[in-house]
Amino acid sequence: MTRGYSEEHVLAYPVEYLAGIDLYNAGEFHAAHDAWEERWMGPVDPEEKLFLQAMIQSAVAFHHLQIARPGAARQMYLAAKEKFAKLGENVFMSLDLVDYQEQLDRALSWLLSVPDPREIEQPEIQPPRIRLTATNAG
Repeated sequence: MTRGYSEEHVLAYPVEYLAGIDLYNAGEFHAAHDAWEERWMGPVDPEEKLFLQAMIQSAVAFHHLQIARPGAARQMYLAAKEKFAKLGENVFMSLDLVDYQEQLDRALSWLLSVPDPREIEQPEIQPPRIRLTATNAG
């Protein structure tokens, strides 16, 4: 498996952020949540905190699907979408949020297609693949 980031990213970003990306891309969504939460719980600026919370919630949505909890997955998906909207950025910590959210919507929008997502069979989903863009400070 290739990493979703470069050596420039290793120098620019916290190890917890990059570890979370590796874990997320490996389908280890709960572990990705743990890595990002470690950073989120520390002294980070409000924008990064909001971004990390959205990433955590999107990872937790996939974790809930792994353990057959589509209702909880829908709650986390909606919470993540709300945080990304509040952040209001197209790129943050070198992640193209427009692309990421499009991938997220393709994978999870079925959760919103019925009043109770437990009523339908889970389709085959393709979680987003995180690949960072060129480094930036934001």
